[in-house]
Amino acid sequence: MHETTPRTPIPGFTIRPASRDDVPLIHAFILGLARFERLEHECLATEEALRNTLFGPRAYAEVLIGEFEGAPVGFALFFHNYSTFLAKPGIYLEDIYVDPVWRGRGFGTAFLTQVADLAVARGCGRLEWSVLDWNENAIRLYERLGAESMNEWTTMRVTGEALAALAGGADA
Repeated sequence: MHETTPRTPIPGFTIRPASRDDVPLIHAFILGLARFERLEHECLATEEALRNTLFGPRAYAEVLIGEFEGAPVGFALFFHNYSTFLAKPGIYLEDIYVDPVWRGRGFGTAFLTQVADLAVARGCGRLEWSVLDWNENAIRLYERLGAESMNEWTTMRVTGEALAALAGGADA
């Protein structure tokens, strides 16, 4: 991945792949996202964990950093998944976040466009993400961009002790 200018240019705005040096910034954005989503109590991410999982021997996800005239404004974190029905890889956009002072300028759309460009370039069949049902502004934006709500699907999750129990008592 290389630094690019978003397809819909915003003068002074660039998107680039994150580096190990960006871990404190990524962590700060994640904390901002947790506050926005009212989920700070669930945010256990540390800089050390991010360094190990994003830039360690096996990178589990990729991160893009958006900058406006050199100032960081937000990030997008994504990873590959796979569709058995399409027999193609996909991209799951785990998080997209623009700091509140920078919202309303098209940066979020530019992030989505960039990730979509990567998905197409990588031969992916899908770009998927989740949005909180109360975030009506985001839902309207995503629908305007052509996204469809997958209302017939329910997200299931197993974490912590339940995950360890499901794994046969292995440490979480």
